[in-house]
Amino acid sequence: MKQRYAVVVLFAMIVLSSLVSFTSYKTTKEQVTQDLNQALAKALDEQQSDLISADTIRVFNSHLQIEELKGRAVLAVDTKKGFCPRPQVSAATIFSLSDQRPAMALWAMAFLWGFFCMYQHRRSMSMGLFGGLALQEGRFVDVKGHVVKLTPMQQQLMEMLWLSPSHQLSKAEICDALWPKKEDASETLYTLIRRLKPVIEQHSELKIESERGKSYSLTIR
Repeated sequence: MKQRYAVVVLFAMIVLSSLVSFTSYKTTKEQVTQDLNQALAKALDEQQSDLISADTIRVFNSHLQIEELKGRAVLAVDTKKGFCPRPQVSAATIFSLSDQRPAMALWAMAFLWGFFCMYQHRRSMSMGLFGGLALQEGRFVDVKGHVVKLTPMQQQLMEMLWLSPSHQLSKAEICDALWPKKEDASETLYTLIRRLKPVIEQHSELKIESERGKSYSLTIR
């Protein structure tokens, strides 16, 4: 898999796991809010007063349907609404009540995928890979270590492009190196490039580009 695609997959997994986690938290928060409100309504209805006392808190907790909320939920005074009691619970409590197992599974997968991407990147660096190819002992090999079969002329041209600091050579440089005695090797070079292109693209992420027939370069697709 191309490195940029691997990063996209990693990013997508992180976003998806975050969305799943947030959705579970939001759903749980709605359920908790509903339970808190109904418990408060019943508690106030029983004592027929908006004043908060120890009995209010005790009755309020007894009407909570979610067992885990009992002892964790508190009653606060909302000064913006005429000192009315308002039930509340911490975000940590809501998060602990939410089902985070799917999100954790996705996070674990994202972590493993990230580790795999890092391993592949380090492996590529150690092999001297460029675009999924490496030049080892005079032969081109792909990411799996398989030798790319090239004709002698294809091998020579690829080595010239590979060893060039910019991975780019002019048409004249190539012709002078490969066919020094030929007056015009344009057609021969064109045929060589045409046959080499599909081989390189089949075994790597590289492609050979031409600039108006004046130069040729190895670039990553």
